[in-house]
Amino acid sequence: MADFGLRAYQREVVERALKRENVIIWLPTGGGKTRAAVYVAKRHLETTENAKVMVLVNKVHLVDQHYTKEFEPHLGDRYKLMKVSGESEEKDFFGKAVQTMDLIICTAQILYNALINKDEARHIELSDITLLIIDECHHTHKESVYNKIMRCYIAKKLKGQQPIPQILGLTASPGTGGAKILEDAVMHVLEICANLDSVIVSTKNYTPELEEKVPRPKKTFDIVEKRKTDPFGDHIKWMMELIHDYMNLPSDVKLRECGTQEYEADVVILEQRGVREDNRLLAQCALHLRQYNDALLINDTLRMMDAYRSLEEFYNTKNTTAIDGTDYFLVGLFQENQMELRNIATDPEFENPKMARLESTLLGQFGPDVQSRGILFSRTRKSTHCLLDWVLKNRPLQKAGVKAAILTGAGNGITYMTQNEQADTIRNFRNGKLNLLISTSVAEEGLDIPECNLVVRYGLLTNEIAQQQASGRARARDSQYSVVALAGGREVRRERINEYLEELTGKAIARVQSMSEDQFRRKITEIQTQAIIKSKVLEDRKTEKKNQYAASSVRILCRNCFAPVASGNDFKLLENSHYVNINPAFRNHYKLSGKVVLEKRFEDWEPGCTVSCNNGNCNKDWGFEMKYKEVALLPNVAIKNFALQTPAGRTIVKKWKDVPFMVEEFSFQQYCEENFPELFD
Repeated sequence: MADFGLRAYQREVVERALKRENVIIWLPTGGGKTRAAVYVAKRHLETTENAKVMVLVNKVHLVDQHYTKEFEPHLGDRYKLMKVSGESEEKDFFGKAVQTMDLIICTAQILYNALINKDEARHIELSDITLLIIDECHHTHKESVYNKIMRCYIAKKLKGQQPIPQILGLTASPGTGGAKILEDAVMHVLEICANLDSVIVSTKNYTPELEEKVPRPKKTFDIVEKRKTDPFGDHIKWMMELIHDYMNLPSDVKLRECGTQEYEADVVILEQRGVREDNRLLAQCALHLRQYNDALLINDTLRMMDAYRSLEEFYNTKNTTAIDGTDYFLVGLFQENQMELRNIATDPEFENPKMARLESTLLGQFGPDVQSRGILFSRTRKSTHCLLDWVLKNRPLQKAGVKAAILTGAGNGITYMTQNEQADTIRNFRNGKLNLLISTSVAEEGLDIPECNLVVRYGLLTNEIAQQQASGRARARDSQYSVVALAGGREVRRERINEYLEELTGKAIARVQSMSEDQFRRKITEIQTQAIIKSKVLEDRKTEKKNQYAASSVRILCRNCFAPVASGNDFKLLENSHYVNINPAFRNHYKLSGKVVLEKRFEDWEPGCTVSCNNGNCNKDWGFEMKYKEVALLPNVAIKNFALQTPAGRTIVKKWKDVPFMVEEFSFQQYCEENFPELFD
């Protein structure tokens, strides 16, 4: 092990894994979990006949990171390695590709798709794998992909089916699962152990060495006193009261305090109720109230001008899409108050004092002659963009040499980053072209970001796992972990609770580790058996729900204007991921806008233009057209943009998997026969 560069505490935590036991390695962020896993993989490949190691990650960017930084440098000269993500061509013949490889690094979804796919070229059995390494394994719970894979494993194990792979899980914190007392936290840790069929190990004999390698940052609470006056927030609250009066709130509705996440939850439910009850006034007022509440949250965290702009952007899209009196009232209310809001927002006397506190926190670590690296964590993608704009326009920060950029999650949409942009940003941060990342939670977990001497959490309410992950980013000597928050505010309370929960996690793990082997095994088998039964019951219920109504009996309505636009049986499931409308008459209900541009290319399809409702001024976004096999032009829509009129009344769902009817698979041949009959004469 010494020639591999493992420290004593790493050698200790891999001991049981080297004896082929199923193990969860619990080490803090920066403690070298991945390096320990590489060593276990190396020994496994050296000592196991027909060895096949599969490394699972839960985020696409980690595939390349683990391959390039850890596995390839240590194993690439002796073994055949392959990395696969949704962007890789290998996923289309994953089963075949795996056969020729010794070690595969992939996203969990790739493996799960291969386990359930019957196509020989894509299919793989768990018995084909001899060691399964699961990164960030605390996500193995509920309906996560990790847990779906492990359910397949546990079902085989309980039936006595062999062979099944050895399991190696890696985590910086399993958390408490929302538990506040020790007994419940112990139960949560046992459930994670049961889901991974593993014991949990940590260093016992080399704690001082671990603490030396992973020093805890110095924690500071940079407290801000509340604004003396907040005319911008007060004016918005007054406007919200006018909307409350106009919408004639149902007597059973009690909205909580404006400017809180609880209020946001209330108006989300209110909008859904409006849609279900065919009450467009209620639904639209709730949508607009959510925007005003967003502005209050932004005003509380960022600049008044950021809050104003968020409203201005929203109403710029509403000017041309008014349908009825409700829309005219809501748009008119903003237009009448727009100038007043703008005037207040540009008055420095009322500016948010948190921004000045944040500035002094950053200036405490950055300077013209100071080599600093920091991460500023914020709650939303929108807030990261506002903070970057503030940093770029802030003279003292620019003078201090702050070179900032945004790091947010990958995806499709204006506020998302592409994976290439993510990689470029991290590369520039690593080589010193950037020294401050303004990030959402994407940088908390897994990303290989170099040692920082400053981590700032700004306007965040998260759980103890996220807090530990963020704190672990401050790895440099004498680093600082700062919480910028309002005096007596919720962020400070949450941070204190998380400190207690972090301690509780440690106690719960210690309790689990102190159980006798027999007691632990009996408890794990009991939890696994219950989980398999529960999973089966839930699956049966899901199937029942799917068969609740005939697809032809469900009408699909635009969620904004409530116009009926399709029938449930117009939709088909294409390649197990796209829900497309095959009825040519649907084309009469939508109009086309800009071309959709996606970073990655696909084997059988390419995106076309966006589609939106063409009922009068509605313009509700629905999805986009896709060209399939260069022949079929199919509208691919998100069900969250529609309401469902069922025989029992109106309902809404967020995802297609939750619709109360069966969606049949798309048949390309049948589509061609119906749409191009002349080809088959």
